[in-house]
Amino acid sequence: MGDGDGWARCSLGHLHWGRFGAAGLLLFHRDPGDGLLRVLLQQRAWWCHGAGTWGMFGGGRHSGEDPVAAALRETAEECTLDTRAVRVHGVRTDDHGGWDFASVIASVDDPVEVRPASLETRRAAWVPVEEVAGRRLFKPFARTWPLLSTMLTRLVLVVDAANVVGARADGWWRDRAGANARLRDDLAVLRDGITGLPDGVLPYERVFPEVVLVVEGAARGVAEQPCDAVSVVAAPGSGDDRIVELVTAAEPDATYLVVTADRELRARCTAAGACVTGPRWLLSRLPPHRR
Repeated sequence: MGDGDGWARCSLGHLHWGRFGAAGLLLFHRDPGDGLLRVLLQQRAWWCHGAGTWGMFGGGRHSGEDPVAAALRETAEECTLDTRAVRVHGVRTDDHGGWDFASVIASVDDPVEVRPASLETRRAAWVPVEEVAGRRLFKPFARTWPLLSTMLTRLVLVVDAANVVGARADGWWRDRAGANARLRDDLAVLRDGITGLPDGVLPYERVFPEVVLVVEGAARGVAEQPCDAVSVVAAPGSGDDRIVELVTAAEPDATYLVVTADRELRARCTAAGACVTGPRWLLSRLPPHRR
C-alpha cells in the first residue's frame, strides 16, 4: 500500500480512488499488417469498483508522484507489459475539483501479448479503436473516450533551423554552424515535456514531442554530430523543400508542427496538412540564457 492508496472526495461530492489523484495509461499501436489502430485495455476484476468493465490500466498517485510515473507504475503492477518499451506522447488531465485523473497517452512498436499480473485485472486485450465504444466500459473512461480517441497520435516538432537561429541574437552571423549546434543542444530540454501547444494542434496539456531539426548550407555538418534527444536532418539543397518533404510524407499516427516564420514555407506546410507556429513560441520554451 502506497500513501496514495485510499478514497478521496472531490468538490462535486463524488468518491474517487487515489488520495492524491489518479493516473492511467492509454497505450496504442497500429498494426502494419492489417492497418488497424488498437489500444490496450484492462477488464476490471469482479471485486473492483466497476467490476467486469473495460478501461485503462492505472490507479492512485502517491504524494509528489508525477502522473506519467504513476501511470507506468500502476500498469506494471497490474499486467505483464514491459513499460520500458513505452513511448509517452502526452498527458491530459480531467479535473473534478480538488481531485483529478491524468490520462497518459503512449505507444509501443511491438504489441506483445499482455496478461494479468494482479488480482485487480481480469483480462487484458488489444482492442481495435472502432470496437472500444461497443464494449462495457468503466463509466469514467466511457465519458472521456470520445476525446481520448482523437489523441492517439505523437507530436513531431519540425524546426526550421535557419529561420529560428535568425530569430535570436546570439552571434549566429559570425558562426552559423555553431549557432545551429547551440539550437540543437537547447532543443534537448523539450524531451522533458512542454505545455501550451498552439491552438488547434492537439488537446494535450503536456506533450513529449519528437524533435526534428532541419539544417542547411554551412550548418549541414551539425547532422553528423551524435545527439540522442534531437534528430538532425541535413537538407541536400533548400531547407524549406526538405521540411515540406517531411510533412508531406507524414507517418501514420503523427501530428506535425513546423516552427518557422517564413510565410511561403508556412503556406506550403499548411497545404500539406501540417500545423505551423512561429519561433517566438519555441524560444519561450528554451533555456533563457540562449534566447
